[in-house]
Amino acid sequence: MSQLADSDDTTPFDDSRDEDYKSRWRSIRVMYFTMFLSSVGFTIVITSLWPYLQKIDDSANASFLGWVVAAYSLGQMLASPIFGLWSNYRPRREPLVCSIVINMSANIYYAYAYLPRTNNKFHILISRAFVGFGAGNVAVVRSYVAGATSLKERTSAMANMSACQALGFILGPALQACLSFIGEHGVTVQVIELQLNMYTAPALLATAFGLINILLVVLVLSEETEETIDQVAVLISNVLFFIVMFIFAVFETIATPLSMDMFAWTRKEAVLYNGIIICSIGFESILVFLVVKMASQRVGDRPVLLAGLAIIFCGFFILLPWGNHYPKIQWADLNNNSLVSWMSKATIASNNSLEPTGCPYEQTWCQYTPAIHLAQYISSDILIGVGYPACNVMSYTLYSKILGPKPQGVYMGWLTASGSGARTLGPIFVSQAYTILGPRWAFSLICGIVVGAIILLSSVYHRLIAFSVRHGRTIE
Repeated sequence: MSQLADSDDTTPFDDSRDEDYKSRWRSIRVMYFTMFLSSVGFTIVITSLWPYLQKIDDSANASFLGWVVAAYSLGQMLASPIFGLWSNYRPRREPLVCSIVINMSANIYYAYAYLPRTNNKFHILISRAFVGFGAGNVAVVRSYVAGATSLKERTSAMANMSACQALGFILGPALQACLSFIGEHGVTVQVIELQLNMYTAPALLATAFGLINILLVVLVLSEETEETIDQVAVLISNVLFFIVMFIFAVFETIATPLSMDMFAWTRKEAVLYNGIIICSIGFESILVFLVVKMASQRVGDRPVLLAGLAIIFCGFFILLPWGNHYPKIQWADLNNNSLVSWMSKATIASNNSLEPTGCPYEQTWCQYTPAIHLAQYISSDILIGVGYPACNVMSYTLYSKILGPKPQGVYMGWLTASGSGARTLGPIFVSQAYTILGPRWAFSLICGIVVGAIILLSSVYHRLIAFSVRHGRTIE
């Protein structure tokens, strides 16, 4: 019996001509690069956000940091459906170029956030929101790659795209760590009133990358040219992606404050050491993507997603505080130093040479919650560095397969919006839970959320299948 043609196992391009094939893959590689730069644009300042806030606005606290980190994802959440819908009716160059221009402008705004005399923290908040709005083009990127690849090519293409995202995740903190040697003061360019230092240089570098990205999109990108979709599977895929992005947003937001509280690192040490740690995790993630590609071919996408969630659970479970060792409290510096014990807290804060380290005494849990050991922190980083990339790539690989040959711009926009919503709520949740309740409660709640995701995935396991498998065109 002849096999039915699988419309999802073909590409929208005619590969009978070698030039068409090369043009298609050149365009896909431009999308890889765009995804890479989107990741760089987020992570290049993530380890320095907290020290930058503290430096230019004394009123900024850890709770406000959560809002700043969330602003990026909120902007991305709002923009993703807009850009996705735009790309369904107009050439993809238009939303891509527009989004990159917004991203570049917002990074320049971020670099000048120190100039206003008041409310500097709100300028950082607004700039990060617009950087995130520009990053809404991720929906267009995923839609393009999904539509330009066959079912056989798609897992590999999606894994490659995730590897590019991970490479950006590596390079961003690595560049920030390198630029930390410029120092907090750096140099001043008087003509344009710009302070080029360890906080502003990364944002300006991201702007330069954006210019390169625009040139590639304009000069290289080629434009591409139904049966029912399982809407329950689509909904569950969005929920699972939301959870995956939520728990990772918690991890990336809390890393710097947690390390400064638990290990008494200074601002500069936190930027440098966390940059190195996150850079190492990024390299680890690339290896994970290579393993995921092979594992998904052998056992399927769903088991890899399930295993990734289990590993993430272990990563957060390890972070739970235990033992009899307690963190250093910042006010201990004042009580133990006879030279400054008579000085007011305001006087200490105004002296740049005296930077308090340790767990702030305002966080009352610091006095009765055991410290998290460095070994716990590193072990958790390693496990999350394995589980997150596996879950990330499998989530939207499954999603694109569930959608099949249907134009995916709007659907990918909703997926990106789900992830952005998670990255909006995650930082706010963890900044509040961590500041008020401490790491024990915060990480226990995350463990519970991951268990919920595992139960949800298991309950709809049979529905998360490719469009062509669902309609009997291919065998899973």
